Amino acid sequence: MSNETDTAFNYRLLKLIERRPEISQRDLAADLGLSLGKINYCLKAFVVRGLVKVDNFCRSDNKRAYVYLLTPKGIEEKARVTLRFFRRAETEYETLKQEKASILDLTPLILSDPIMLRSQKSGRDNEAAHEAQCLLVQSHKK
Repeated sequence: MSNETDTAFNYRLLKLIERRPEISQRDLAADLGLSLGKINYCLKAFVVRGLVKVDNFCRSDNKRAYVYLLTPKGIEEKARVTLRFFRRAETEYETLKQEKASILDLTPLILSDPIMLRSQKSGRDNEAAHEAQCLLVQSHKK
């Protein structure tokens, strides 16, 4: 996994554990769309790193049920991961906002004379113009 994927995954896993400490590994796997083995591996790694403590869930009829508790170190890590996750999301948002502005800036030119625009523009501008034109055609078809 890439560092960005790790950050997003750790954020989601720590958030679920904090919100629902009694959650089963099977439910974690289903909620995160991962295999049970991957969840088991990650939880063991979190325990080794001191982020999560595992206890038997005493009030359960199923004595194999566990409760997953974030340790103080786990709470600190969740805060760091959360910050990284939101910084990355903010960067992605700003990038998308700039791309949208570029497309909207090109829209009047494309609508007025797309053939002329293609012949005068080159490189990245031409690609952006073509993408914007495709988006406009798709939106008009709907």
